[in-house]
Amino acid sequence: MENNVVRKSVLFLCTHNAVRSQMAEAFLNHLYGDRYSAFSAGSDPARIDPLVVMVMKEIGMDVSANQSKNVSVFQGRHFDYVVTVCDHVQESCPYFPEGNVRIHKSFPDPSKFQGSSDDKIKEFNRVRDEIKMWIEKEFNQAKK
Repeated sequence: MENNVVRKSVLFLCTHNAVRSQMAEAFLNHLYGDRYSAFSAGSDPARIDPLVVMVMKEIGMDVSANQSKNVSVFQGRHFDYVVTVCDHVQESCPYFPEGNVRIHKSFPDPSKFQGSSDDKIKEFNRVRDEIKMWIEKEFNQAKK
């Protein structure tokens, strides 16, 4: 019966698809890939921040092959969930009309953090852990 489960599709959106949406996609696929198929994109994609690769590797997740994608790649495709992870106060989140359920969860952008290299890494770790906890809380049970 487990093999007959249809996975729900989830698109995580953020402006640059370089930090938060990449982490969210990786966590959802890693933790609940049996129930969800996650993707991510942005309205103004930039290369994935190297600190994302580093802090995800620290917890055993390799995202080094991931690439930022423009939201237009997914135009016309339907998703069960479209999740924006941008901070509305500091940036504009892309809008994507093709989704049954829209969720907004704002996470701070660690790439904008000002401080020493060690402090930046700590901020990336903090946001990474916050995203993981939210994914576990939001998606730990199959959505109906």
